[in-house]
Amino acid sequence: MRPNALGRTIAGLAAVAGLAAGTVATAGTSFAAPAATVPTAQTATAAQAAALAATQNFGLTTAEAKNVQEFLADYWGYTGSIDGQLGTNSWKAFQRCLARYWGYTGDIDGDPGPNTIKALQRLLKADYGYTGDIDGIAGSGTRAAFKRFAA
Repeated sequence: MRPNALGRTIAGLAAVAGLAAGTVATAGTSFAAPAATVPTAQTATAAQAAALAATQNFGLTTAEAKNVQEFLADYWGYTGSIDGQLGTNSWKAFQRCLARYWGYTGDIDGDPGPNTIKALQRLLKADYGYTGDIDGIAGSGTRAAFKRFAA
């Protein structure tokens, strides 16, 4: 999975901001406005890519992910928007559930890494038809069972 997605996201945004600042700082006076337009678009694109990178739906549709977020809001302290994007706050809430009932012992950090997936697989194996190994890999069997959970 993504062992340090937040760190990579921040580093990527910092690099884009640095490039944008360098481009504007070295531009001549007559070229300052056009140069600022390009980095602004790049920054927006990088921010959008970072938001997508921080989202991990594991094959769920937006509607299915909204169902998961509603469950998390009802029972596990999720207070974010019900937008169908399982981001850091959704996964933090899910990790609280997994820690309570399904053997998750990692940090509540919102990163759905291998330990989070192992706990999710235990939940899915118990009640949602997952028949694979508890291996921390969100393969096709995990994704299919997660869809059943979200239905």
